[in-house]
Amino acid sequence: MSYVDGFVLAIPQANKAKYLEMAQKAWPLFKEFGAIRHVECWGDDVPDGKVTDFKGAVKAKDDEVVVFAWVEYPSREVRDAANRKMMEDPRMEGMEMPFDGARMIFGGFAPIHDESA
Repeated sequence: MSYVDGFVLAIPQANKAKYLEMAQKAWPLFKEFGAIRHVECWGDDVPDGKVTDFKGAVKAKDDEVVVFAWVEYPSREVRDAANRKMMEDPRMEGMEMPFDGARMIFGGFAPIHDESA
């Protein structure tokens, strides 16, 4: 099975277009370094939880929307190599992040079940 890097972020509503532009600029780099899929999902039905929720996880403010995203790789080894290359690539230096990266949560995940219709 593949390997997935998952992300949850709080994006100011006013920065939606800037965020989408950043994601679209990042995809060619992800792809060049081995990614096979990149998905960005703008929060549309993100309820408040009783104990915890997506908004609380990223300390979303009233003017922010939660984004759930993932990049899929053929393996963890490809993902690890891609992350090293991305950190060293000068094309990443000029890429503006229109959000507070300190509140982003992320991690690598090994799928244990995957079905499609």
